[in-house]
Amino acid sequence: MLTFLAMASVLLLGIVPEPSQAIVIYTGWERHALVGSDIRLSCSFFSWRWTSEDVTFSWTYRPDGSRDSISIFHYTGGVPYVDNKGPFRDRLEFVGNPGRRDGSILLKNLDFSDNGTFTCDAKNPPDIVGRPSSVRLLVFEKVPIQAGVITGSIIGVVLGLLVLIVVIYYLMRFLVARRVFSLNVSKHGKKKKEGSQQRQGATPPADSSKVKAAASEKKKQESRKDKK
Repeated sequence: MLTFLAMASVLLLGIVPEPSQAIVIYTGWERHALVGSDIRLSCSFFSWRWTSEDVTFSWTYRPDGSRDSISIFHYTGGVPYVDNKGPFRDRLEFVGNPGRRDGSILLKNLDFSDNGTFTCDAKNPPDIVGRPSSVRLLVFEKVPIQAGVITGSIIGVVLGLLVLIVVIYYLMRFLVARRVFSLNVSKHGKKKKEGSQQRQGATPPADSSKVKAAASEKKKQESRKDKK
């Protein structure tokens, strides 16, 4: 009896479905593109399970100004399906890799009418519970400069000016120090030259004993003349 109950328990546990866990889906936030260009819309997911052979991806599209979404793409059973009635039936290509949890699509020859929100949903059985992720597409004649680009440009200009100011400051200090050094060298050279000229032009002082002897001799000669 116990053996029978144990075998029954094993069989029951074997057929009980494995509990599912949450799946997290990722797309971009907003994409910009030019009229007539192609753009890749990425979609990936995180799941605690290994990638299942039954993994699925689906994309829907809601045009700007509309409340309703339409299905444009579906991947299931290893085969991609493009909706044959939607606005992208001839302009959509599956470029993802389900084995790497990538469900990206490529939209071709974009037009202004393609502006809207694209939503990706993914399932990795038994993980099928997750919130779809959306990305907004904006098509322009010219791609506008984003705020981040403007901010980065301003920061780059400010940093460049600061570097230029620092370089000019140290260059001016170098030039001033060089000028002061040249003036000091020039003054020292002039003083040295004037001192040598003064030493060369100065008359050596006469010996005082010789001067006294000459004066005495001169007085003797004058006294002799007076006696005669």
